[in-house]
Amino acid sequence: MKYAVILPDGASDEPLPQLGGRTPLEAAAIPHMDWVARNGRLGRVVTIPPGFTPGTDVGTLTLMGYDPRTYYSGRAPIEATARGLATTPDQLIFRCNFVHLAEGRMRDFTAGHIAQADAEALIAALNEAVFPGECCAFHAGVSYRNLMFLADAGGMDLDLAPPHDIADQPVDRHQPRGRGRERVMAIMDRARGLLADHPVNRRRRALGEAWATDIWLWGQGVQVPLPGLRQRFGLRGSMITAVDILRGLAVGMGMDLVHVPGATGYIDTDYEAKGRAAVQALEDHDVVMVHVEAPDEAAHQGMAEEKARSLERIDQAVVGPLLEALRAQGEFRILVAPDHATRVVDKAHNGAPPPFCYAGTGVGPGSGRPFTEAEAAAAGVMIDPGHTLMDEFLNR
Repeated sequence: MKYAVILPDGASDEPLPQLGGRTPLEAAAIPHMDWVARNGRLGRVVTIPPGFTPGTDVGTLTLMGYDPRTYYSGRAPIEATARGLATTPDQLIFRCNFVHLAEGRMRDFTAGHIAQADAEALIAALNEAVFPGECCAFHAGVSYRNLMFLADAGGMDLDLAPPHDIADQPVDRHQPRGRGRERVMAIMDRARGLLADHPVNRRRRALGEAWATDIWLWGQGVQVPLPGLRQRFGLRGSMITAVDILRGLAVGMGMDLVHVPGATGYIDTDYEAKGRAAVQALEDHDVVMVHVEAPDEAAHQGMAEEKARSLERIDQAVVGPLLEALRAQGEFRILVAPDHATRVVDKAHNGAPPPFCYAGTGVGPGSGRPFTEAEAAAAGVMIDPGHTLMDEFLNR
């Protein structure tokens, strides 16, 4: 049996006036996802358990079959695993975003989707700087998504806001809270002064580009070991993604990472290259997972039409070729499952249970319904707790 899992990040949404009162899933032409839904099991899944902040970290951990109440510590530790970084017992790992603040608001949580070389130069400058009284180390990630390790942090208990959930909002409402907030705020304040006159930022300002005014620390935690995919199910898996959160989960699960040139983690990603890589990975893997960040990024930018277009491209370039290849190989199953909702209206993640569908060998009678939020709700299936869905998909 061959298995394929497609993860269209943040695909779920609400009806939008820009799309004639339809959701992006309803507005998009997605015949292959609709085939999976019509010919298989369709419903909704609780990817964000009560008490957790909606995000790719918690949502995808759930979809991979891990209970966040046991295995989730924070987003940053998962990304550190992707980069082969490990903590000492007294350290916390933080996500360190480069952001652009103006007039006291979060104007761009990506600092203009800062180029990799620019981000690496700024990370190097932060590591060369002196942070009085602090033992911290910065590590480059992908574009604006970076990490910071902080020592002597075992006693910290912080509430830190994800920057992508406060787009255009006053940042004073979302300052760090909890035990250790003064340390975090001092590091962010010191970084602001260091970044202001860096040559990278001077050049970006001169070109009229968004520049990295600040670092924003969040997603903190410690690393938690995961039982592997082979250990749990006896299957060899591969992951295709352009973002570290998925890479970290894949590494923790013992999956092979497939590097795809042109995969960016943004709306300009090479969908066709991801589809080709997925089909090729089927040849020597039991489970192939493909994550596409584009729908989530489009929603964070408030772009309804682009979100619908990204879903169409995923359907055409990834789901379609995988379906064709799976059918040719014999017994198979295919799952389509967003990790959470990302609403265009407020550019933020939402914890409402997203739709899922899967079809293939031994699944049983189909729902007869297309793949939309409303049809998934009408199907009357709710997977709760959500981490049981993967076991159902692989073993049902």
